[in-house]
Amino acid sequence: MIKELNYCIAKGVNPFENLALEEYLLEHVKTGECLLYLWQNERTVVIGKNQNPWKECRLEELNTDGGRLVRRLSGGGAVFHDLGNLNFTFLVRKEDYDVKKQMTVIVEAMKALGILAEINGRNDITAEGKKFSGNAYYTDGIHSYHHGTLLINVDKENLSKYLNVSREKLVSKGVDSVKARVVNLREFREDITVALVREELIKAFSKVYGLPVSSCEFQGAEEGELQRLTGKFSSWEWNLGGKLSFDYRMERRFAWGSVELELKVDKGILSDIRVYSDAMEVEIFQKIAEGISGCRFSSKAMAEGLKEIKEREPEMAHILSDIIAMVKEEKI
Repeated sequence: MIKELNYCIAKGVNPFENLALEEYLLEHVKTGECLLYLWQNERTVVIGKNQNPWKECRLEELNTDGGRLVRRLSGGGAVFHDLGNLNFTFLVRKEDYDVKKQMTVIVEAMKALGILAEINGRNDITAEGKKFSGNAYYTDGIHSYHHGTLLINVDKENLSKYLNVSREKLVSKGVDSVKARVVNLREFREDITVALVREELIKAFSKVYGLPVSSCEFQGAEEGELQRLTGKFSSWEWNLGGKLSFDYRMERRFAWGSVELELKVDKGILSDIRVYSDAMEVEIFQKIAEGISGCRFSSKAMAEGLKEIKEREPEMAHILSDIIAMVKEEKI
């Protein structure tokens, strides 16, 4: 039974630090406590625990624009965060978990802002049939959380630019694009701000649970643990080098012939490469396979490996230059 309400507002917009604090709060939430954590990330794609980042996100474009990718603990789909988005997390002990009540806090906050919101299925909150909040869930067996997004004034162009939403998913929803599926709260109320939504969420939190709410403060004692968790969420191993295994294929035709690369990716590393070609030069393709085996699955890493081969095999520069260009065009 919930007897105590607390809220915490993240001080920064670094996704690695914010997800680290979320996990820290999860591990330390008390029996009988419900904690509301409010946070924002700057230009970030957040993927679900079991998602393939190369399938869900245009990684090279995100990196080029100074954005970040981070993998969360919960399942569900990929989402784009910027400073026009406010994230919320309800953290409780497992026995106190009540997702309907938690979602009601969001609906009541919207009502106070003059926006009629509805819970749509298990994961979405909508207004006038369009989604402004996607939700996901996690439990470690003792503690549980429910978190979600609130699109207030998100840049929809960037949302579409960075997310690879499957055509099948869009068709199943009966819409033509990810932009058409979602709505910013500012489209219902022009003067709405992140600060205003945050304020109404805290009020609704108290109203729905019928308890006073207090702000929680953290002391320096937590710094070591938060740094450890930040290190986890910012690591290549967590975000890109997980247990995921998949195949990737690319092919082109050039003046010297066709080439096809079949790549097996294991934990973010190229573990097996097959190169097929109808070109007259035979040996170079085996050298290509051997040269990029073991490198990270990214256009940059593969291009660097191919450049090293090009330096060792100058007579094959025309072939290698074309393959390097092909790899870069993939924007992996």
